[in-house]
Amino acid sequence: MAEPRGELTLEVSPAAWLAAARALRDEFGFEQCVDVSGVDYLSYGGDEWSTDVSSEGFSRGVEGKSAGRFRWGESPNGDASTPERRFAAVAHLLSCQHNHRLRLKTFAQNDDLPVVGSLTSIWPGVNWFEREAFDLYGIIFEGHPDLRRILTDYGFVGYPFRKDFPLIGNVEVRYDAEKKRVVYEPVSIEPRVGVPRVIRDDARYQTAVGEAAQRGEVK
Repeated sequence: MAEPRGELTLEVSPAAWLAAARALRDEFGFEQCVDVSGVDYLSYGGDEWSTDVSSEGFSRGVEGKSAGRFRWGESPNGDASTPERRFAAVAHLLSCQHNHRLRLKTFAQNDDLPVVGSLTSIWPGVNWFEREAFDLYGIIFEGHPDLRRILTDYGFVGYPFRKDFPLIGNVEVRYDAEKKRVVYEPVSIEPRVGVPRVIRDDARYQTAVGEAAQRGEVK
């Protein structure tokens, strides 16, 4: 049991995943599951952007081939450490009668083939949520009635939300006017980082003080 930021999280083993979910519905009044998502903990806790504050702002330097920032077929390095357990399934529960929220989490036992039980027998509305987690993370929800891709193309290769999937993807798609059909080609852009993967504190005060000092307004 964990309660960071005042948000309650209950972590259970994969074997207890379904039993815990059913007990939370029947005995504790969590009649609704509002979301099921996947999480990839590869490189979890690693920083590639500086969080130090100065009058010049934050460092934007990025080095190495960290998670997601490499070409298809390459491997990550740098902060892409291998966690003890990599893939997790997370269910967000709501009790309208008690006005309570709870996060239920379990880690798949096998990183090569992550499998957890499907919650569709308990909350049928999670059908598409589990399909999305399967499509983006490759998590298999055992017992799901129709587990297939829902967001990517049926012929898509890989799982795009995994940390070892290149941010640039592996192929790009365009319509060929001469062939009169859609063609797939290797990506033509360089690996890049879109946004920092760290949470930074508000730097406006420190930046303003540093700028004032540079102007000689602060002694």
